[in-house]
Amino acid sequence: MASFGRQFYRQSSLLQVSSLVASLHTPRIQHAVQPLVPVYSLLASRSSHKHSWVIPERCRWKTRRFSSTGSAVQPQDKNNQDVLKNSLLPYEGQNQQEVAVVGSAVTDSQLVDLESASPLSPFEEISDEEALQIAVQPQLPPASVTLRDYVDQSETLSKLVLLGVDLSKLEQRPNVGNMLLRLDFETDIKERLFFLKEVGVEESHLGHFITKNPFILTESMENLQDRVSYLKSKKFSSTAVARMVSKAPYLLNFSVERLDNRLGFFQKELGLNVQKTMDLVTRLPRLLTGSLEPVKENLKVCQIELGFQKNEVQHIVTRIPKLLTASKKKLTGIFDYLHNTMGIPHNLIVKFPQALNAKLLRIKERHLFLKHLGRAQYDPAEPNYISLDRLVSLPDEVFCTEIALASLNDFEMFQKTL
Repeated sequence: MASFGRQFYRQSSLLQVSSLVASLHTPRIQHAVQPLVPVYSLLASRSSHKHSWVIPERCRWKTRRFSSTGSAVQPQDKNNQDVLKNSLLPYEGQNQQEVAVVGSAVTDSQLVDLESASPLSPFEEISDEEALQIAVQPQLPPASVTLRDYVDQSETLSKLVLLGVDLSKLEQRPNVGNMLLRLDFETDIKERLFFLKEVGVEESHLGHFITKNPFILTESMENLQDRVSYLKSKKFSSTAVARMVSKAPYLLNFSVERLDNRLGFFQKELGLNVQKTMDLVTRLPRLLTGSLEPVKENLKVCQIELGFQKNEVQHIVTRIPKLLTASKKKLTGIFDYLHNTMGIPHNLIVKFPQALNAKLLRIKERHLFLKHLGRAQYDPAEPNYISLDRLVSLPDEVFCTEIALASLNDFEMFQKTL
């Protein structure tokens, strides 16, 4: 009897499943199955019960659990039954008449024939009009080690390239590439380029300027205008401001307070008046933006190691401002050769300070050639005097014909013996 009962329940369960599968293929239920969006929306919704998920009947018949007696476990949450009643799929216990009402509520416009729609083929031919209407937005690579991958898709980068900006140099600097990609050309860059042109930077030099200082593109227009106004308030002419900004691209990144401190430093340390200080920074504007440590060191070297007086140092640096930032090794090496080897006193070096800015090899070759010819005479009180200015500044042809009184070929042959 027990065996007969288990067999009966198994057959009963199979009949229930078979009838449910058959009901899904009936014409009435087919209309209720096809609209898929409400069904999937129900899958993502939760009922008011804390631990229950709403599962449509079409999915539930596959996962239905059976008790030890063979009967299907019924949903115990009344809210689940209410949600299933509102769905487009039949639930257990719903009669055919109710299913028919649900199916008739779905209009023909809501039905989608999924089987009749053939998938699109990549080899399908389309007309020229349809091809012109296809717009594919280029995708920026998520990461790259070079800005070249972004130029075609970025309006900012493409216009900077046309302007003459060297992106290969900018991408080697930390965070500059990311900064440029976040900038908009019309709102962030265009106005600043016009401002630089108004200040005096030539249009052909804008690309080089941005390559040297891309951070000028992130400075506010108010700050840029204030800094130019400050320089003009210090009686710098428009030509001087244009030269300073062009030669020192980072000048406008310095605040007004910092620029004022730099001008005060050179005026105090060198003991110069206002006009000479302005001339000094106009000729070498990077003095306002570079490090002050080499300047302080070279001033000490000139006075302590080389033995120049303070007024002599003033004369030298106002004539040759580059000596303030020159290498200490180069400066001491040239002075040692001029003073100790060639016998030139301090006063002549101060009179011709450009000799300290020349190349040491050039001075050696010409001095040894003149000494070989017996013409190495640097005392202005003696005949055949040769000034340091002409010694270091004249080209080789003029030096040979006017000073050494020899041919250029003789000088070149002598250079090979050194």
